[in-house]
Amino acid sequence: IDILPEEYKFFNLFPAGRLDIDTEGLLLITNDGQLAHEILSPKNHVPKKYYALVEGRVTEDDREKFGKGVILDDGYKTLPAELNILKSGEFSEIELVIHEGKYHQVKRMFEAVGKKVKYLRRIEIGKLILDDALAPGECRELTEDEIELLKNTV
Repeated sequence: IDILPEEYKFFNLFPAGRLDIDTEGLLLITNDGQLAHEILSPKNHVPKKYYALVEGRVTEDDREKFGKGVILDDGYKTLPAELNILKSGEFSEIELVIHEGKYHQVKRMFEAVGKKVKYLRRIEIGKLILDDALAPGECRELTEDEIELLKNTV
């Protein structure tokens, strides 16, 4: 909230969710408590899509494991996730859709299959897509159409 332009600081805004300190991308900041609650509520399973650069070869076996849910280091089994392998190699590029938001979940899911996330960016929340024109730390107001997209997600 501290990095928002001054004109937004008087609207009682708060983040609807969070990003890890070393993750960038789409973060919804709002003053609509009901919408934020619906997006964040675990029972709604709002999809969140991430792009990641992963150290290690991501394989079809990993994709199948993610599709069934993986067991994290604390014994929690994640909900099934959709892993799309964009490039597989010493460093792999992937997109991952999760339907929950556990602590460091994406990183911990890859650690569960013996790999390490080197870069992570959230690119979608529900049907809302990150605006590629925004640099890290920049913000803009949502359009009415984007607000409707979000409302139709939950």
